[in-house]
Amino acid sequence: MAVPYPDITGALISGGRAARMGGVAKGLLTLDGRPVLARTLDLFGRLFGASLLVVNHPDPYAAFQVARVADVFPGRGAPGGLHAALAASTTPWVFAAACDMPFLSEAGIALLAARRAGALAVVPRWEGRLEPLHALWSRQALPVLERALAEGDTSLQRLGALVGAVLVEADAWRAVDPAGRAFLNANTPEDLPRLGLSR
Repeated sequence: MAVPYPDITGALISGGRAARMGGVAKGLLTLDGRPVLARTLDLFGRLFGASLLVVNHPDPYAAFQVARVADVFPGRGAPGGLHAALAASTTPWVFAAACDMPFLSEAGIALLAARRAGALAVVPRWEGRLEPLHALWSRQALPVLERALAEGDTSLQRLGALVGAVLVEADAWRAVDPAGRAFLNANTPEDLPRLGLSR
């Protein structure tokens, strides 16, 4: 069955060792009995031409049928993960998200995809902050990201500015996701009941 966005790879950035979560691999947190990672891969399979997982410690995710890549620039956090996704992608665009975001918005992804023309990135801005891990990034942004990482700049917020990202402002985002649930993620055990997640 044809997917709506064959030119996009869905990339999940797994992050580090989740020390604040007691070392639990955050993609394995469950919502309604299913790992967040499994739910997201299902979504990506319906929408995108390819999927991949950026992970430096792959063992917890061995059971999942998804391409896995490691950071080229280790220890650089989310920017390093985004770089690895763009470098490994075989499609011209990457939708990047954190692996612990249980409410990724299909309608939000459609909104981003509709604004790609002439852009190097399409990034929502919610409550005054860019959301670069629910965003579309062109592979043409890779040289800019590589240069920033080589110079020690590890801010995805700044990268959005460097590539002149098209911003989707909160008023437009609310039309598809009124409460901004797509941007929620789990950082500490205290976040779990608020998000309906379990370990």
